[in-house]
Amino acid sequence: MTYRLLSAAVPLAIVVGAPAAAQPVALVGGNVVDLAGKAPLRDAVVLIDGERIQAVGPRASTPVPPGATVIPMDGKWLIPGLMNMHVHLALNLPGASRIYNETPDSMALRTLDNAQKSLWSGVTTIRLTGSDAGVDFTVKRAIDSGVFDGPRIHTAGSSIVATGGHGKTEVNGPAEFARAVREQVKAGATWIKLGISGGISDTHGDIGASPFTDDELKTAIEVAHRNGVKVTGHTGSPIASEAAIDAGIDCFEHGYFLTPPVLAKMRKKGVWYVPTIVVSQSGAKAFYRKIGSPDWYLDRVDSVGKAHIQSLRDAISAGVNIALGTDQYPWEPNEGTTATVREAEIYVDAGMSHAQALRAATSEPARMLGVDSEVGLLKAGYYADIIAVDADPTRDIRALRTIGFVMKGGKLIRNDAAR
Repeated sequence: MTYRLLSAAVPLAIVVGAPAAAQPVALVGGNVVDLAGKAPLRDAVVLIDGERIQAVGPRASTPVPPGATVIPMDGKWLIPGLMNMHVHLALNLPGASRIYNETPDSMALRTLDNAQKSLWSGVTTIRLTGSDAGVDFTVKRAIDSGVFDGPRIHTAGSSIVATGGHGKTEVNGPAEFARAVREQVKAGATWIKLGISGGISDTHGDIGASPFTDDELKTAIEVAHRNGVKVTGHTGSPIASEAAIDAGIDCFEHGYFLTPPVLAKMRKKGVWYVPTIVVSQSGAKAFYRKIGSPDWYLDRVDSVGKAHIQSLRDAISAGVNIALGTDQYPWEPNEGTTATVREAEIYVDAGMSHAQALRAATSEPARMLGVDSEVGLLKAGYYADIIAVDADPTRDIRALRTIGFVMKGGKLIRNDAAR
């Protein structure tokens, strides 16, 4: 019986970025983390056939097929690929580095570049929450077709707002909102994003403003739901949040000012929360300095930081469904790690257990997206979206800082041990 062995002696260029092999792949010797709270499966074999996991079991009782490509994972801890549910891959914030009058082709290139960097960092699924010029749909199609590597993309297309609101597609009145929603769904949106309150990056207005009329909000959500598409809302307003819950919204972004009554209602109605806590905390300051953010923008960040972290603490305490999202690029440096990992660490600081924080970065987003039968777990039949770290992240979420192996759909993207 013979196997191909990919060890540290094999140059990285041989395995990284190569098409998925026709023969099975076996990850051998690693410890598979159980996200349900059971004991990890130590010294395991994960068999991969094409894009999907074929079997997961102990090495002693899980035979490796003849001719399989064997990748040693001794001492590593295997978990599902990370998921980031609030991403703008062509982010263009106020500051010295802001790009004005950017063309769609430039945006598409930046989007693809940041998608590839995100995948390399261990994020195998993302949800885009506001893009321009349809470039998100273009890049998604290019990645899905296999032309380029990148994470699995769920996208809301262009965010829809009342004129002057926090977003790109400005409309007024129920009829225009209905049309705007239908246009995004027609283009390929799998979510709809509504800017139901003001935002930090707005040059005008109050972050806590609630510019939608009740009829506009209800119509937009109803039309999305009739098309089988979920709706999320950018919110920094308790008033707007409560109205949106009553209208049937599925998720909130940021939630800078979520009051206990709003959180209780969210839990009762099953409304999800994507905190993006990193953008209002101290770790993002280096990023803001890098892009040359103006003083007024930094003042607005500081104005919501304390309320934002308290909203997160209260949401965790209230038992609200939470899925990880950052608003920063998933790979962006933040306090010695990536924004995605730092977001999960802050969840622990705010009251989650380490295991809960890991689930918020893996299985919970899959559940929110409705794809939890295909991603978010290491289980037979699921896509082989797998990352490896040096220690058990259910005991210490900081283990995510040691990501050195990334696989998406059975394709090896990164294997630092092979360098």
